[in-house]
Amino acid sequence: MRKKEKILITGGAGFIGANLTKKLLASGFYVICMDNLYSSKKNNIEEFLNNKNYEFIEHNIIEPFYLDVDKIYNLACPASPDFYQKDPIYTMKTSIFGALNVLENAIKTNAVVLQASTSEIYGSPTLHPQTENYWGNVNPVGFRSCYSEGKRAAETIFYDYLRNYDLDIKIARIFNSYGPKMREDDGRAIPNFIVNALKNNKIEIFGNGNHTRSFCYISDLVDALIKMMNSDLSGPINLGKPEEITIQKLAKKIVSLGDSKSKIIYKKSRCNDPKHRKPDISLAKNKLNWDPKHNLLDGLIKTIDYFKKVLK
Repeated sequence: MRKKEKILITGGAGFIGANLTKKLLASGFYVICMDNLYSSKKNNIEEFLNNKNYEFIEHNIIEPFYLDVDKIYNLACPASPDFYQKDPIYTMKTSIFGALNVLENAIKTNAVVLQASTSEIYGSPTLHPQTENYWGNVNPVGFRSCYSEGKRAAETIFYDYLRNYDLDIKIARIFNSYGPKMREDDGRAIPNFIVNALKNNKIEIFGNGNHTRSFCYISDLVDALIKMMNSDLSGPINLGKPEEITIQKLAKKIVSLGDSKSKIIYKKSRCNDPKHRKPDISLAKNKLNWDPKHNLLDGLIKTIDYFKKVLK
């Protein structure tokens, strides 16, 4: 009888981790969630707690650990600026010490390990759209640097373990994603706009609203992460949807879809906020046979419906 694979998801109670868990459990895997609930909520995983193939371990990834597992998805790190800037030193520790602890565990158990990197490693890009061979344009001493530089350092550590120990590693550069199980106080554009629109509160845009982002619906991202984990590629590979939209148009679209009376107001631009962000996903299409299915309208409708239930 084939052994049931044990999969560890660090940061497993977070937005991406909880959605990934749901998919893996439905596919018959044993899932261990490790999370210290710093920027996630336990209600994200309540539906799994009575599942015999699920285990929750409250642990800070900054501290070493040992778990005998087959695969590791390293998702542990606050991803919203509101959370990662709250304690920037903690954010750096999570990225760097967390990566080291995950990799050391992977060596001991011969596990395959995937690092959730980010489009933030490209900084304020001078190349558009961004390809994986672009080295980025990052301010090393800015307010966002704890996250972008922490993730860049984690990529370096992962590749050093590949070169030094021939460890099976994967690096996925995740662009903006959204969908159910995001926190209502997440602070990023889509949940922030939706929550305020549903409450008929003012919607704040930093800058003139002409800066752009590309948003990928969570189920598409989860499919990509699983494909990446099961591939023979180390990466890095961009994962996102190259459907670019200005933040101003995004806000107006959400106000309309939410049948909201919210007013949009403009505030001073945030420091080092990138003007444009759009992934080139040619590599993911060619090597992983992955192309996100959801268009922005369909994904927003599903996400608005989710938040309507949360805010009841």
